[in-house]
Amino acid sequence: MGDNQADKSMAVSGVQYTHAGKDYFEKRGLKRHAGAASLWGLGVAAVISGDFSGWNFGIGNAGWGGMLIATLIIGLMYVLMIYSIAEMSAAMPHTGGAYSFARSAMGPWGGFITGFAETVEYVITTAVVGTFAALYADAIVSELFGVSFPIWLWVIVIYVIFVAFNSAGAAASFRFAFVIAILSLGVLAIFFVSALFSGKFSVDNLFDIVPEAGGSTFLPYGFLGIFLAFPFAIWFFLGIEELPLAAEETHDPAKDIPRGSIAGMFTLVVTALLVLILNPGVLGAAAISDSGEPILDGFRAIFPDSNIAALLSLMALTGLIASFQGIMFAAGRNVYSLSRAGYYPKFLSLTGARKTPYVALIASGIVGVGLVFGLGALAYGGEEQPYVNAANALLLIAVFGAVIAYLLHMIAFLILRRKLPNVSRPYRSPVGIIGALIAGIIALVTLILMPFNSDYRAVVVWVAIVYVAGLVLFALFGRKRLVLSPEEEYAISGGAHGHPETEGYDVVETLEESGAEEFFPPKD
Repeated sequence: MGDNQADKSMAVSGVQYTHAGKDYFEKRGLKRHAGAASLWGLGVAAVISGDFSGWNFGIGNAGWGGMLIATLIIGLMYVLMIYSIAEMSAAMPHTGGAYSFARSAMGPWGGFITGFAETVEYVITTAVVGTFAALYADAIVSELFGVSFPIWLWVIVIYVIFVAFNSAGAAASFRFAFVIAILSLGVLAIFFVSALFSGKFSVDNLFDIVPEAGGSTFLPYGFLGIFLAFPFAIWFFLGIEELPLAAEETHDPAKDIPRGSIAGMFTLVVTALLVLILNPGVLGAAAISDSGEPILDGFRAIFPDSNIAALLSLMALTGLIASFQGIMFAAGRNVYSLSRAGYYPKFLSLTGARKTPYVALIASGIVGVGLVFGLGALAYGGEEQPYVNAANALLLIAVFGAVIAYLLHMIAFLILRRKLPNVSRPYRSPVGIIGALIAGIIALVTLILMPFNSDYRAVVVWVAIVYVAGLVLFALFGRKRLVLSPEEEYAISGGAHGHPETEGYDVVETLEESGAEEFFPPKD
């Protein structure tokens, strides 16, 4: 049976399912490569660029003190959220991640809304990181060799290289992520030690922004500035929640995803706090607040010899490359899982001989490059720093999509604790319902406050437009073409059908026997 053929179909919760058959899933197979260490490397790699660029714009909204408070609050949200995600991923070891959790908790529409939010987050984040990497690369080449290339050319080259690399095989992707995560942490360690022992660091530099009326040296823009800095504090950690997307490529996802996620989260908390203290402590809060490459500028301040700074910053580029690799992995798997289940066009989930979602990766890359070109070359074409401004705008869009997904993550956790109390949970969150509530409230506050900042309103409007378009397309087309993928089988069976690799994909014949009341409600 081919992809477009179905021997059975059924209507459930306002959507139409088809039974795809063995051939469908053979064309969409993944292969297991990763353990806990590989997942730690993937998680750290995906996020580490947040230490190298982007976070510093928060100082321009809140001052150093406001950014510190924002980072502590957002860091708490992430820690609590990661514990909750670890529980859900251990119970639902499918590639769908957040979409899978929300689908089981809130039905097909909830699954789509959550999965689509993560698509916005991951696809746009690759565009942001790719732009920052291009800016770093061109600055380094310019300093070392005295030549400069168009930023758009750097962006295309970076995308082509890493789409090809990610498509070549998941084993290489995991190994690369682990190695480059170590290298990136090494670069940060060099910067931290250099900053502390160079004599350039001064606590006074943290408070060199002139306060506005009613402000202070600690909070130069007042208390409200703390909330305006939330999106940029999120940039320190955005992406660590991606590890459940590697579930079907992990040897023991029930154990390894919680271990990798929690270890990665605490690694990132440490590096974020050190960067937040030491980088502006060297450059000054005022100077760093609008820098496109703050670590590079930090190395320049510590090592005035431009060649030394450039060579060290070449190493710093590894952090951005690491995140580009990690987030591209997430974007590909997110699009793959939603496509395999029929929410997106099914051809996007094809994997080929190397068992990688190469079509999803290519599609994500095309969209990412298009976004950079659109904002950099058109919307911001008249600005002095068009691509810095474009990256800043895209960063806010990515964060907004992420926050929507985070809120839905926590809602899904709370619903699943009540809806499916008896399903197997190999890992249980130590912070439980209270932790999920606190994380959800912080995410909700962030989501509500973003439109109150005039700089963010256009972002909110654009995300709303994209969401409406996505919902309309799903309502008209996607909901009539869903497939009984692993995520869907788990949801419709109430957790009774949890492991398609061992239990098979033919859940249709056994639904009634398994007690899937969503399809077969009790008769009067």
